[in-house]
Amino acid sequence: MTSKYKRILLKFSGEALQGKRSYNIDPDVVRQVAEEIKQVHETGVQVAVVIGGGNIMRGASAAALGIDRVTGDAMGMLATVINALALQNALEHLKIPTRVQSAIEMRQIAEPFIIRRAVRHLNRKRVVIFAGGTGNPYFSTDTAAALRANEIGAEVIIKATKVDGVYDSDPEKNSNAKKYESLSHQEVLEKGLGVMDSTAASLCRDNNVPIIVLSLDETGSILKAVRGEKVGTIVKGD
Repeated sequence: MTSKYKRILLKFSGEALQGKRSYNIDPDVVRQVAEEIKQVHETGVQVAVVIGGGNIMRGASAAALGIDRVTGDAMGMLATVINALALQNALEHLKIPTRVQSAIEMRQIAEPFIIRRAVRHLNRKRVVIFAGGTGNPYFSTDTAAALRANEIGAEVIIKATKVDGVYDSDPEKNSNAKKYESLSHQEVLEKGLGVMDSTAASLCRDNNVPIIVLSLDETGSILKAVRGEKVGTIVKGD
């Protein structure tokens, strides 16, 4: 099976892992995500992953509880580590060698993030999950995904969400929402589309990293994107 890309970075939101639950982790969804990653891994493509933590804690939620932004963001970064460990466990049950690297040091449960070590793992056909965001407050896991993709030389970011692409408005609220087949990074910034936050989109634009947005609910969609098939919405240079 031929693949268009040799090295990719997958971005999942924390909310994607909660399934139909109001919070926390749905084991069935984690297994589904692991199965999707396994399909791609078995083609020989090198896979890195970034997961959000919104199903457990995010800075905005913490702020609503009266917690200051820096502390709330730290809590959110720790939530991403929990999700990363859950996904690592699911992948290893499928016999996929996996390493978690955290931007926040916690050596007992994860490696520290070191670029060369991450690339070595990828070259040895291990899935690498980047946890802890960027390790700094005020930056989203979208920005962490864009940053890590550039650092490891990923050829594309594939963002798996609850919708099948990018729309001009929320398709769950507007039945007439228009889906974009393709966009430029600049259009995403100018139109304020919810592909990634502006920092992440700018970083991808400046380094010419394409982004594919697709639905996690469509079985095999990630594999199709890796093979170069038309799926979701692609964001690329002008």
